[in-house]
Amino acid sequence: MIDHIGITSSDLTRSKAFYESALAPLGYTVFKSYEGQAVGFWVDNKPDFWIGAGKDPKPAHVAFRAKGRAEVKAFYDAAIAAGGKDNGPPGVRAHYHQDYYGAFVTDPDGHNIEAVCHESYLG
Repeated sequence: MIDHIGITSSDLTRSKAFYESALAPLGYTVFKSYEGQAVGFWVDNKPDFWIGAGKDPKPAHVAFRAKGRAEVKAFYDAAIAAGGKDNGPPGVRAHYHQDYYGAFVTDPDGHNIEAVCHESYLG
């Protein structure tokens, strides 16, 4: 089980604004901000996503668990509106498994950010 994850950003202010908007549909808010150094986000009173300032960020992949397909779509829409770039619109990714529903965006530093749910859909 992963306790928390951190990524690096070349522009912490820009990334904080992006993630505040993109992660809001998933219930995330800023937990702690160390001015110019790092920002921590939490959901359900658990800080588990951190962004640190860095000059040369290496692209990472981070997948956030969504409570359902509507939350995946809301994440995608919010992330695109906040300046993210499409890296895979909301949809089933059957090559992972039949109920894998995810959406992918590239954040301002090139990180591949995903929201995913694994619920069965009987629609």
